[in-house]
Amino acid sequence: MELIIYFIISFILVQFVLGICHILFVWKSFPFKKKSDSLPFVSVLVAARNEEFFLPKLLESFENLNYPSNKIEFLFADDQSEDATFSILSEWCQKQPNAMVYRVEEFDPTKNPKAQAIALIEKESQGEYLFFTDADCQVPPSWIEALLGGFSEKAGMVIGVTQVKGGNLLGKFQELDWWLTLSLVKVATDWRVPTTGLGNNMCISRKAYKASGGFENLTFSLTEDLELSKAVLRKGFLIQNQVCPEALTKTKAECSWRDLLIQRKRWMYGVMTLPIYMKALLALQFFYFPAIVYLLFLNLPMGLGIWFSKSTLQAFFLLMFARKAGKSPSFFTTLLFDFYLLPITLLTILYYFWPSATKWKSRSYS
Repeated sequence: MELIIYFIISFILVQFVLGICHILFVWKSFPFKKKSDSLPFVSVLVAARNEEFFLPKLLESFENLNYPSNKIEFLFADDQSEDATFSILSEWCQKQPNAMVYRVEEFDPTKNPKAQAIALIEKESQGEYLFFTDADCQVPPSWIEALLGGFSEKAGMVIGVTQVKGGNLLGKFQELDWWLTLSLVKVATDWRVPTTGLGNNMCISRKAYKASGGFENLTFSLTEDLELSKAVLRKGFLIQNQVCPEALTKTKAECSWRDLLIQRKRWMYGVMTLPIYMKALLALQFFYFPAIVYLLFLNLPMGLGIWFSKSTLQAFFLLMFARKAGKSPSFFTTLLFDFYLLPITLLTILYYFWPSATKWKSRSYS
């Protein structure tokens, strides 16, 4: 029993040491596309459902993009919204010569509605590269150039980095939670370990999109970006991860623990489809907590010392990663992150197995 405990704890400590070393010595960044280069024509695709509150900020960020207007088009799919989403998009598109909004009239209930909405507007797109973000996000001015810079001959998908913005402590912990996930994704992609796409900050070459079958041919999943990235990888393309301020999108934090758990329950469906080795790695992250509690009972001074060491290493890793994206979270809040990570991990697992429907975009899924 004690050998297992020490193995789990040692694995977690070594993980963060290696992560810090990766950021210091092995980090991969990619040069941006410059205006002097031959810039490709690109398409920005957004599916929106009941997003009237957040859309104005997204559209404003689109207006501030540096990319030449004759080299970009904006295509929106209104996924049967019940608020003013379609009106807002229609009004904005009327003012833009390179923008169009489409309405989803009906969808196949056996497939993901968002994936179907994106597939609808992809058929109308002309871009050599397809950019994806969510209606509740904001993109930086150099977003297009930054993600294009990540493409190489073998790369079929480039993902950026996303900051969750929240004013209270729960929001700040969600920001750190995202930094932790994205930092591990970055380390994995730099080592060419298969990971995932990020639907709120992602670009796919049309060649890779068509080869993979695109959103249109995905089987039902509540994590359509993960499924698309799997399809891209199966066709032999690489996924690159561009982490820098110019590739940083911003999105909202969930306002309550209830909303957060609803979000995480949906994500758990994607986690359960991951390869066994990835699920094993995630399991080790969870079992660190019962392991450290056991060690505290076994040897209190040693347990406290290891817990503090892990929290400190984790804090430095997260801060170093966030700074690569141009952000500086509070060191004190980062040290306290485990006091959030334990309950959200435990509650997410319990809520996933709780016999209730999964809610997403005002729809329920059994």
